[in-house]
Amino acid sequence: MTEYSVIHKDGSETHYVYCQKRRQMVAKSMIPQTAVIYTNGSQECERAAALLKSLGGEYLEYRLNQHFTQRAFEQEFGSEAEYPQIALGAQHVGHLKELLQYGKEHDLF
Repeated sequence: MTEYSVIHKDGSETHYVYCQKRRQMVAKSMIPQTAVIYTNGSQECERAAALLKSLGGEYLEYRLNQHFTQRAFEQEFGSEAEYPQIALGAQHVGHLKELLQYGKEHDLF
């Protein structure tokens, strides 16, 4: 990942990240700064973490039976919720497919 900064005439600074897939610069402010992933260690969870990492964002990983119980997970997200569950900042996005949809809608890919 390549990061760039532009200092404007007014002294403000904008950070950019080069997005390989789009082959263009993306304002880093468009990329979620902190994401939270609730994981059970599955392959889907690893994919979600890799995706967020490739976009240049930071993420916190909460693991089943280490940071929370299955019961707490179901109380928070419902008994039908899939792993991983992802929140971007204060916004709950959902599982991996919903994260991909969010990225597409917000032109992150």
